[in-house]
Amino acid sequence: MKAKAKAADIQKIVENFLISGEVETSGLNYGSGHINDTYCLYNKQPHEPNYLLQRINHHVFKDVSALTDNIYLVLNYLKKKMQLLQQSDLQVLELIPAKNKMLYHKDEDGNYWRMYVFIKDSKSFDIVETEQQAEEGGRAFGQFQALLSDMNASLLSETIVDFHNILFRLDNFNKALKENKANRAANVQEEIDFILARVTQMRRIYDMGQQGLLPKRITHNDTKFNNILFNQQDKAICVIDLDTVMPGYVAYDFGDAIRTIINTAAEDEADLSKIKLNIPLFEAYTKGYLAEAGKFLTANEVKSLLLGVFLLPYMQAVRFLTDYLEGDHYFKIAYPEHNLVRTKAQLHLLKQLEEHEAELQEIISTYSIYKLK
Repeated sequence: MKAKAKAADIQKIVENFLISGEVETSGLNYGSGHINDTYCLYNKQPHEPNYLLQRINHHVFKDVSALTDNIYLVLNYLKKKMQLLQQSDLQVLELIPAKNKMLYHKDEDGNYWRMYVFIKDSKSFDIVETEQQAEEGGRAFGQFQALLSDMNASLLSETIVDFHNILFRLDNFNKALKENKANRAANVQEEIDFILARVTQMRRIYDMGQQGLLPKRITHNDTKFNNILFNQQDKAICVIDLDTVMPGYVAYDFGDAIRTIINTAAEDEADLSKIKLNIPLFEAYTKGYLAEAGKFLTANEVKSLLLGVFLLPYMQAVRFLTDYLEGDHYFKIAYPEHNLVRTKAQLHLLKQLEEHEAELQEIISTYSIYKLK
């Protein structure tokens, strides 16, 4: 685990960036992210901006240069597109260059750092509390995709290769099942059978892409709700955390957002009876999303949205169970059966989604220009 940076260390890092004013370097962590370390730097001069300093986790993002190129290309494209349209009410993150003319700084310990301008009077939510917030979140991610819909996705690198590739995840699962390193397979046969019974269905997005039925778009790939900034009136103003922005299918973004929004319980809830669907939040998010993304989505992409809603909890369950079978070396656990509890929770969520398939599809159809059956 990385140690917290001290104020003196942060000051030393800050000196490598082209900032305005003079900032406090208290070294206090900011936000609830689990991958990068983030620090808010408050400017001593009231008319100058505050900043966010981030230590990039180069163990997860192994090619920091490609990662930074992705972010730079996307931010520049967003700015130009929004200026051209003169109608977007979203803001765009602003990267601060380092004195070496690069957009990150590598310190003497091999750590990589970057800096953004802090967006004033913004806030985020770890949990969706209202239908208005859900609709605004859908609108924000929908508009983000819409603005980038005509950008050449091949310009971007894969920051995490095969991140949403279900065939890759299933290969890892089958290998873990065969090797059974932790000697746990016999105790999870029900979960194994559930996963194996749905392989054909869960590879449909992948297959549609391979058949040319789904275009590769520039997608966010980490659409949890706290990656949207809101103003004080709960209006979405900025999509953040662009480390995983890369080529993908829109259904992945939609499905991952719904996975976290629609569940009435925590991702690792042990009491499965608490896991139910919040249909009003699903409808609100879908309404906001399709109001923006519906302007560019093809009929096949709209058809794929519900497939994404099923796929993402399934994929997460596959990943949790794979780690459980391998002895819990990837995901942090709080107790020995934690990954199994997570697996059961995601599979139960999927069961609930499957039972409400017709209702969820009807909602998508209601807000789409395509009337799907």
